[in-house]
Amino acid sequence: MILAIDVGGTKMAAALVAPDGAVRRTRRLATPQDADAETLWKTLLTLIEPYDGFGGVGVGCGGPMAWPSGEVSPLNIPGWRGFPLGERLAARFPGKPVRVHNDAICLAVAEHWKGHGRGRANMLGMVVSTGVGGGLILGDRLVNGGTGNAGHIGHVIVEPGGPPCGCGGHGCLEAVARGPALVAWAQGQGWTPSREGRLWVQDGSHTQEGAAGPYREDRETTGQMLAADARRGDPIARAALARAGDALGLAIASATHLCDLDVVTIGGGLAQSGALLFGPLERTLREHARMDFARRLSVVPALLGQDAGLVGAAALLLGGDRYWAS
Repeated sequence: MILAIDVGGTKMAAALVAPDGAVRRTRRLATPQDADAETLWKTLLTLIEPYDGFGGVGVGCGGPMAWPSGEVSPLNIPGWRGFPLGERLAARFPGKPVRVHNDAICLAVAEHWKGHGRGRANMLGMVVSTGVGGGLILGDRLVNGGTGNAGHIGHVIVEPGGPPCGCGGHGCLEAVARGPALVAWAQGQGWTPSREGRLWVQDGSHTQEGAAGPYREDRETTGQMLAADARRGDPIARAALARAGDALGLAIASATHLCDLDVVTIGGGLAQSGALLFGPLERTLREHARMDFARRLSVVPALLGQDAGLVGAAALLLGGDRYWAS
């Protein structure tokens, strides 16, 4: 068994993952917002404290990071800048192997190992959520690049001179298509979440069932609320998802021309929006992917859902040298 950890800007998750990829005993906590480094670390320790009986630790965390040391500086977790996550976990679990990689890379690895990329030698796995990231599999092996950040499609430029990005640039895919950016754009167009679209939250998990039981109404306006209103036909919410789909289609067209991909899988919260996101994505992709070899590309929602990051983190140890080479 592997202790798998998935650290994102909205939530942290952990589970035990078996050698066949089965996920067991999943726990989740909300990622503290505007917290300092030690508060974030203590939250992670609280999350993983109940686990025992595992042979190693695999971690997916938002990027960028120094790889393979596991020193992380996630754009969407500002309290961690140069934080020695790999070193801290190795000290916490002496004698056990610890491997830390980008969370979007872990999603790509999971989809290649057990999802829609299985049996496909060349793929891009993407996360579209609080941030936008990716991981690249070429020739049936994870491509790390010079610093472990290969496949970071979130910083492909899709709108020159467009909105500012957390990386310091302008017009990046992440600046246009990540959930908080879509919410901000929609609010600027006059959208406010409907009563039906509001969410209730408990320990970082959401429901739309109402405030009964231990749940409380989530006062933060989220991409999930935007997607819920888009499904109800709100024109501004639908336009926001179409904006994200267009940006994703443009970036994916560039990526497949560069890398000759077989498939792209997309996970994360916004990927649950279905045709409202994938329809505009496909239209824009096909407008720009005109080379014969690029037309064969398929773009699909990630198969493994919320477990993808955990499965991929475990595969850093379970998948042999296909997914880890230091």
